[in-house]
Amino acid sequence: MIDKPDYQRPPVRVALIGLGRAMFEDHYSIFKAHPAMFNVVAACDLIKERRDMIAADFPACKMFRRYTDLLDERDIDLVDIATCSKDHVEHALASLSKGFWTLLESPMALTFEDAQILRGAAVKAKNRLLVMHRGLFDSDFLLAMQEMSDQRLGEIYQIKVRREDYVRRDDWQAVKRLGGGAAYYAMPDLILQTLKLLPMIPMQMWSELKRVASLGDAEDYVRISLKTRGHVSAEVEFNGGVLAPMRGPSFEIRGDRGVFTVMPGASVGRLTMIDPSFAFPRRRSSVRTPGFEDLHEDIPVVEDSATLPKGTMHGISAFWKHVYDTVRTAAPFPVALEDSIEAVKFSHLVKKTSPFGK
Repeated sequence: MIDKPDYQRPPVRVALIGLGRAMFEDHYSIFKAHPAMFNVVAACDLIKERRDMIAADFPACKMFRRYTDLLDERDIDLVDIATCSKDHVEHALASLSKGFWTLLESPMALTFEDAQILRGAAVKAKNRLLVMHRGLFDSDFLLAMQEMSDQRLGEIYQIKVRREDYVRRDDWQAVKRLGGGAAYYAMPDLILQTLKLLPMIPMQMWSELKRVASLGDAEDYVRISLKTRGHVSAEVEFNGGVLAPMRGPSFEIRGDRGVFTVMPGASVGRLTMIDPSFAFPRRRSSVRTPGFEDLHEDIPVVEDSATLPKGTMHGISAFWKHVYDTVRTAAPFPVALEDSIEAVKFSHLVKKTSPFGK
């Protein structure tokens, strides 16, 4: 949970645009639970029943059917946009043009070109554009970041980032013409996590898209391979057609002395590695005809757990704590806009280079 701030400042006045699943699961639940930090003062959606749900918790909240009418209000600090992906750029540009702090659900745009347009608008609006990448605050990702510097793993050569589910999506996120597809609704966070883990910028990419369980025409399976100029490569995968008993770790970091794994949402990870006190006997390869003996060695393997330092903030509450601090105290926002644009660049590249994505 978010700790109560130790400074006395008024709550952030939030205007909501788009009262869908994402808004109620990842945004509104925080606003409702922490009225000292967030006050919902306006809401916009075409469906009256959803506006009524907001009114039940915030009776003074003003309701709108058109977002342009909402943006004519002045007593707003932050406009929170969780509309259809294809409308993100239009809605964010309108909000930024009014000078509001603007928080945009991922993906911030569907094309790299549109992301660049948003960057320009954000600069004009005094850098008041924030993009939601909750994956950078997940406990399993923070553990993976921590273990990238664990010397017990040896030299790291491969990273695997994975999210799996089984859902027969039948909403707009499964429809291509509305900006649906896992390359947009799932991959930006996974790509951004991967870019943060890699020690250098990837120089080569291979990808594929498939539809496995989704009921629409958009993909629910995306796999990306990234290669850097160095020793480390990465595999990034979202798969919407994996049954629960078959799901694997969300992060896997492989080094030449061991491997780190952590399951989705976990706060404790597992290291399986060669005993750190063990040193291989000196030996070198030979060009001579080999004998018949088994070349496998008796290697002592040990296991250990990895946990985050005590007091580490993580999860969706940590994200919104940073939003509050940025709007109310001008604290630097930990998710750079350039990082969000980079995630869009890769997602867009995957879509436009795949026959299935078109």
